[in-house]
Amino acid sequence: MEKSKVLVVGGTGYLGRRIVSASLSQGHPTYVLQRPEIGLDIDKLQMLLAFKKQGAHLVEGSFSDLESLVRAVKLVDVVICLMSFRSHNILLQLQLVEAIKRAGNIKRFLPSEFGFDPARMGHALEPGRVSFDDKMVVRKAIQDAKIPFTYVCGAGFAGYFASNLSQMGTLVPPKEKVLIYGDGNAKVSIVDEDDIAAYTIKTIDDPRTLNQTLYLRPPENELSQKQLVEMWENLIGKKLEHISISKEDFLASMKGMDYAGQVGVGHFYHMFYEGALTNFEIGEEGEEASKLYPEVKYTRMNEYLKIYA
Repeated sequence: MEKSKVLVVGGTGYLGRRIVSASLSQGHPTYVLQRPEIGLDIDKLQMLLAFKKQGAHLVEGSFSDLESLVRAVKLVDVVICLMSFRSHNILLQLQLVEAIKRAGNIKRFLPSEFGFDPARMGHALEPGRVSFDDKMVVRKAIQDAKIPFTYVCGAGFAGYFASNLSQMGTLVPPKEKVLIYGDGNAKVSIVDEDDIAAYTIKTIDDPRTLNQTLYLRPPENELSQKQLVEMWENLIGKKLEHISISKEDFLASMKGMDYAGQVGVGHFYHMFYEGALTNFEIGEEGEEASKLYPEVKYTRMNEYLKIYA
């Protein structure tokens, strides 16, 4: 079967660059949106040019120019969008939804998701809940427009949650003390970003994931924080001092933080006290990635952590 042509919007971002690479490696004709807003960001420009050398097509377009998005969308079969969770630009995707409606040729749209399933986060804390609310606005627009979709969600990114043993404010493992959230037993799905990209690209020509949610919950990577810390301790041959923080004290730490800090605390609370990535059964509306695609040899976290030792 001929591989679908893919447009990646946000292809120079943290996950976007991996999506582009996975699309190319899985043999899809791959287009990357080149936005004029890139300006003088030479790192992003050189990344785009590197993609071009690897066989990707660069296509100009901007969220401020709807017709340019329509032209870009008309070149492909599938659109994948990735918006930085820090940018609070989730609703910009409504422009992309409108472009897809006008183009009329798209077989699948994968909006920017990948973390918590926003449909399960109606109870989320302020101010961090805005990202879930915005994602639900985008979902409603997609479904109202009858655009075929796949939602990919359910993973904590390994670079943000494994490498640092899930400590806030650092990206590397602590050397002496580790903060444990509550009893440290809530299960979290932590997935290597390259594996997230591989699973994502696998979905786009798969009828089993059409108008479904793909949950990134490979069973050996559903870990409690305590299990993750124990992996690290076994790796370095040293026991860290464990300091437990109650949910009340953790939430109280929000006070006096800036907006970004408050959002982070809220999301960590849902992840590590509630277990919101894993505390539900996947129903008929969803599929689990590693079951659908056993050929993807996903990275286990004891292997992932070795580079940090």
